Amino acid sequence: MDITSIIFWGLLAVLLIYVVSIYNQLVRIKHNVSKAWSNIDVLLKQRHDEIPKLVETCKQYMKFEQDTLEKVMQARSQVSEARQNQDVTGLGMAEGALRMGLGQLFALAEDYPELRANENFQHLQSRISTLENTIADRREFYNESANINNIGIEQFPDAIVARLFRFGARDLLEFEASEVADVGVKELFES
Repeated sequence: MDITSIIFWGLLAVLLIYVVSIYNQLVRIKHNVSKAWSNIDVLLKQRHDEIPKLVETCKQYMKFEQDTLEKVMQARSQVSEARQNQDVTGLGMAEGALRMGLGQLFALAEDYPELRANENFQHLQSRISTLENTIADRREFYNESANINNIGIEQFPDAIVARLFRFGARDLLEFEASEVADVGVKELFES
């Protein structure tokens, strides 16, 4: 075997090791995105299971607020459908509607002292609020993982391996603009 053959096979081996390294890195990133989505999915399922209990508790006190209760249940259904279909864009929109409905429900509960004093209502309100905060944290982790994935599949030379093995971009989980907009504090005190 001459020196040219040794150099050729050596370079080929280095190139192969490099491609395998890039491939393994892209696989790890892809699975991190999937794991982040699974974490959100578990929390959404837990909240999904708590909302009917909250609505049922509220029904006992809020006889005239059926429209609000129905909106919450309808939004819950939309979140569930988007979650099951792994529709990140649809989930963001449905989450906005659900959060708005829950906010309205909790605001209306202020008009019902017996409801606010109900231990079950207090527990469910606290549980759902905790889940909301945890979902926000996991959403940030998911978006960071999706962003790392999207950068990885676009950077050279990783992009060549990504295209060769069909690694795809992942959507970010974005909520409605109204959820991230600043609250107009001045308007809250004008009346």
